Amino acid sequence: MSAEASASLDLRESFCQRIVRSAGEIALAGFKGRDTVFRLKGPQDFLTETDGAVESHLRAAVARAFPTDAFLGEEGGGDLGNNVWVVDPIDGTANFARGIPHYCISIAFVSGQEIELGAIYNPSLDELYFARRGRGATLNGKPIAVATTSSFDAACVEFGWSPREPNSAYIAGFAALLELGANVRRAASGALGLAFVADGRSDAYAELHMNSWDCLAGLLLVREAGGRVGRFLRDGALVQGGPVIAAAPGIANAMSGAVGLPLEN
Repeated sequence: MSAEASASLDLRESFCQRIVRSAGEIALAGFKGRDTVFRLKGPQDFLTETDGAVESHLRAAVARAFPTDAFLGEEGGGDLGNNVWVVDPIDGTANFARGIPHYCISIAFVSGQEIELGAIYNPSLDELYFARRGRGATLNGKPIAVATTSSFDAACVEFGWSPREPNSAYIAGFAALLELGANVRRAASGALGLAFVADGRSDAYAELHMNSWDCLAGLLLVREAGGRVGRFLRDGALVQGGPVIAAAPGIANAMSGAVGLPLEN
């Protein structure tokens, strides 16, 4: 990377960390105010007023700071470009709307085909995960690493469900993980599920279909924390979404085989 490109990314890194925290203030106010009025965009796909408010805040901030950058948000859509910010204003909206503090804001900055920056912030717990490509991953500024787990008898993994895929495929993957001996859970925030792999709270995360705004930041976190991930962007899923897998190295191959999703690295 040229000195000019590195300096440009330095600016975006600082900006990303500022705006995810300012967006977190909006999200936390909505959570404390019990923003429980929601509508369904589709089966089990929730939307609250806070989702829109957070995305509008982030979209406006990016437009002011980097007017030539593109913006792709879950609620308002957007355009793609060589430099694009990919945003989920509230991941885990079903939790958020029910007063469960397991939700987050997810922001990724993509340049070309590379995820350069990723931020995942849970304002209720004040936990900010951040990664920059090639520079490791952190939680509240402290370096994190994936777990050293090597046996499924000791593994805790998360397998996300999506209405976009047949229930039979999900049930088959779930059963295969149980047969391996894993403790399988689902906490209803894919972004945090990936962040938990990055810091070793979980040993793996997989979902048969995720949108880019749900997973890009988390995939960078896991990779920078020493984990293995699937081929999400390589398979052209930026717009249409696709399967996601991320795992600690010690169980990655078996996890891949159980859920039928290939690994990239």
